[in-house]
Amino acid sequence: MIRIITWNIQWGLGIDERVDLKRLIDDARAIADFDVLCLQEVSDNFSELKGSSGGNQFAEVAELLPDYTAIEGVALDIPGRSGGRSRFGNMILSRLPVAQALRYTLPWEAAATRNMPRLLLEAVVETPSGPLRVMTTHLEYSSGVLRQAQVGGIREVHRTAYERSVTSRENGPGTYALFPTSSSAVLTGDFNMRPDDPVKRQISDPFDNGAPALLDAWQAVHGSQLHPPSFCLFEQSNGPPHCCDFIFVTEDLAPRIRKVAYDQKTQASDHQPVLIELNM
Repeated sequence: MIRIITWNIQWGLGIDERVDLKRLIDDARAIADFDVLCLQEVSDNFSELKGSSGGNQFAEVAELLPDYTAIEGVALDIPGRSGGRSRFGNMILSRLPVAQALRYTLPWEAAATRNMPRLLLEAVVETPSGPLRVMTTHLEYSSGVLRQAQVGGIREVHRTAYERSVTSRENGPGTYALFPTSSSAVLTGDFNMRPDDPVKRQISDPFDNGAPALLDAWQAVHGSQLHPPSFCLFEQSNGPPHCCDFIFVTEDLAPRIRKVAYDQKTQASDHQPVLIELNM
């Protein structure tokens, strides 16, 4: 069995307005002895973020989990106000061996709203049942048009990954070496959409090339039962409590789901973490 947690950590800023990455990792460990941790809103050299010292959180999180392979997914990379580069994005940490890591810049359409570049980060992890593609993302908050374009980008990534998994490719030396891949995948993240959003439902549309559909793991287990809230549970400046953090699995993995759970206790971020357990 493998356990995956996804969490928008808001750069470690808790409901008490204190940034504490160790507290956050401790809370994740209390939820489950996770094999893979998918994070969104990890920052580096952004002292202007509330409560932040401006440290390199990609490195800090990696230091807190020394037995895990840390994969960075930088979506925003700009000059820092005090020099250097300021970076913001996603992260995957895996206790399982990681074969290939891939980073996909999602479509960034023009929009008048406040917005920024977004990324899909993928790590192929080696499970007891074979390779598994684990992906994490954080979609645009301010614009449904941008989210729809980004969903299209995610679906294109999955479509082409499936094609690579079923197509023989010549092996080669060095940069051309083949690495394990799979049509089976887990997609996690903060999608900034509610469960009934038509754009969110598009993620699970069938593919015309035979790629396995991406199913909402909560719905695969609980049917029409409402998703627990994952945002604004303890602070409502962004609206009443609602769910916008999801885990999707390819349809072949749905029968392997042992558990999907939304933690409702931790206050280490403004989002709640989500756990999935898979029999692998």
